[in-house]
Amino acid sequence: MTTLFQRTSNDWRDIGGLDTAEEIAHQPALWRTLAGQLSAGRSELAAFLGDSLRDPQARVILTGAGSSAYVGEIIADDINAAWPCQVRAIATTSLLTHPALYLESGAPTLLVSFARSGNSPESSAAVQLVRDLVPGARFLNITCNADGDLARQGAQDANTFNLLMPAASCDRGFAMTSSFTCMLLAALCALDPDFQPQHLNTLADLGEQAAVRWAPDVAQLAKQRVSRVIYLGSGPLEALAKEAALKIMELTAGSVMTMANSALGFRHGPKAAVTPETLVLLFRSADPLSRRYEQDLLQELRRDQVASAVLTIGAGGDFAIDTPAWPDAWLAPLWLLMAQQYALHQSALLQLRPDNPFTGGIVNRVVQGVTIYRHDDL
Repeated sequence: MTTLFQRTSNDWRDIGGLDTAEEIAHQPALWRTLAGQLSAGRSELAAFLGDSLRDPQARVILTGAGSSAYVGEIIADDINAAWPCQVRAIATTSLLTHPALYLESGAPTLLVSFARSGNSPESSAAVQLVRDLVPGARFLNITCNADGDLARQGAQDANTFNLLMPAASCDRGFAMTSSFTCMLLAALCALDPDFQPQHLNTLADLGEQAAVRWAPDVAQLAKQRVSRVIYLGSGPLEALAKEAALKIMELTAGSVMTMANSALGFRHGPKAAVTPETLVLLFRSADPLSRRYEQDLLQELRRDQVASAVLTIGAGGDFAIDTPAWPDAWLAPLWLLMAQQYALHQSALLQLRPDNPFTGGIVNRVVQGVTIYRHDDL
């Protein structure tokens, strides 16, 4: 009988968490599949992108909503540093409400959309908004669903490229897990000039080792009930902290409140949220300068002796694995494996159904109830 994260598959099925458990566990295998797909389609994607990333006047907007927006936030600074073009992460939820702040009609623009299902109202609306306001704009859709609205609307458009993830990454569970890491890695591979397919295979090997090594300790940590979980991270890992915090909030249906912040920013008010029922988890950066600041904060939090525990994830941390000397954005999927497992166990501890914690439909897997208003109908 298969064991996933210290429970059998039957146990996960009985408590309504098998889909989520399997989708967390199969991520390394999907990264290998993704490596093959990206290698096979590399020349076609390169032809679509052309010299757009080399144009200093060009703008690349990384967009999505919720978890999909955090994908863009994790990679934006690394991609911006790698090319002459201007790269920004702007959520669809901001583009739609304040387009004049973010769009310039005369600037060559590439909109990179991240979407698990591609059926969220904001995904298609953001594309149409950019079409309307930026003549000649181009669109790269990184999505897990070939049949979703986002993929279908661009299928016959010469200015659109659909970069499809492995089909199994379109998570059945409520929370985005394998969809998140696949889209993150696909974007890095598509936009990072130093990409090599072997990177994903190496990451998959490390992910399999980490999942096995961490599983007992993560399960044990999750047995302790907490009322708050705070994730901290610096640079690209601050956005990873947002995603990790969202996973806890989603899978516990809001029963465990969460916060995300940077290591240096945490002292500027948010530290007031730490209580004796708070778990603090810090993602350790691969950058030596960042690690100095992080270490100072860790020592301070441990001296305070207020939080129930202060733990670290990443190189040299409490949850660690030896990795190549890669940037934080590339290592983020590894560290997220721990956070996803922890959220899954917390959901089970609260006797919720992790595959669908919101049985009343208050929050949905695909966002509902959004009315889209045209920018020119005021």
